[in-house]
Amino acid sequence: MIRTEREPRVIRALVADDQAVVRTGFVNLLNTQEDIKVVGEAEDGVQAVRIAATTRPDLALLDIRMPHKNGIEAAREILAASDGATKVLMLTTFGLDEYVYDALAAGAGGFLLKDATFPELLHAVRVVAAGNALLSPEITKRVICEYVHARASRLPLHSVGELTAREAEVLTLIARGLSNAEIAGRLTITDHTVKTHINRLFAKLELRDRAQAVIVAYEWGLVRAGNGAG
Repeated sequence: MIRTEREPRVIRALVADDQAVVRTGFVNLLNTQEDIKVVGEAEDGVQAVRIAATTRPDLALLDIRMPHKNGIEAAREILAASDGATKVLMLTTFGLDEYVYDALAAGAGGFLLKDATFPELLHAVRVVAAGNALLSPEITKRVICEYVHARASRLPLHSVGELTAREAEVLTLIARGLSNAEIAGRLTITDHTVKTHINRLFAKLELRDRAQAVIVAYEWGLVRAGNGAG
């Protein structure tokens, strides 16, 4: 059958978690969706890297804590081997997991708490597989803020004064966890205009991805943990 342009592409996913019950649960949930197909399961990081190399998934859903090779190490290898074609969504049990920021630095596109609801899981998989970054509100408010207060910044020194008022507004909304489409709706502008603002502010601030943008917004006080906008 010829596939029409309106039919969604199928997201090929790899699920890696050392807890069989958790892994099976995620696999079964994802396989209920017409646009998601689980192409591999792994119980540790070593298996995840090996299976990713043979299946070439669009998305690797990796537990951040696994035996033999943790999710961060696996993420680095999977991203390097696929030249970024495989996106990575990390699973974590605790919002203040000590390895969360290191996973961001390794190139993970987003985080999901293991107690996330089914709709949150599906949303995260689709967002990250599409190449967008996703930081859940819990991660954004707690983990990133914890990092900012506990460790020295690794980012280039810049100031909010380098941005236009609209760029600063877009940066704030990114830090609050909004997607491009949600930002467009909030500001009553087009998705294309949002992307233009993001590209410009990323260039001005020498940012690699949305995760770094979130950190900058917290460091500048545009957003504060627990109360949204600053």
